[in-house]
Amino acid sequence: MSDKLHIDYAQYHHLIDRVVQAVQSSGFQPDCVLGVSRGGLFLADGLSRSLRKPMAVIAASSYRGCEGTSQGELQISASIAAVGPVSGKVLLVDDLADTGHTLKALCEHLCAICPDITEMKTAVVWVKPGSVFKPDFAAEYLESDVWIVQPFETRDFL
Repeated sequence: MSDKLHIDYAQYHHLIDRVVQAVQSSGFQPDCVLGVSRGGLFLADGLSRSLRKPMAVIAASSYRGCEGTSQGELQISASIAAVGPVSGKVLLVDDLADTGHTLKALCEHLCAICPDITEMKTAVVWVKPGSVFKPDFAAEYLESDVWIVQPFETRDFL
């Protein structure tokens, strides 16, 4: 996977707006937006502000190596950063569904540690063609397995 798709802030904000619109038009009204650190934080923030719902954060990572581009074992933080309980209807938000394994594992993990979640939906900016997990909301379904360089990731590739 040597091709890289560079996204600037204007494009990124437009993609966030598309996800916000998809969630709003679906009628789903989460009690909490739960962003996956690091990549999902911009989308989670945009959704939290647009839907006027509190935002919580969970950390998860499976990317390793000097450039952070090789996928390994998934690590999930032991706790969730939130000002209130993560319960009721939850919108789990990440930047993309690459293989889909992270979102699938997070859904299972959250159901185990947050028994007061009554419904969970997922939102991402991009879904790659090989993803085993299909999010409920997405801005774009990619046709190829391109590496996406988001506007806030430019320091990763200096």
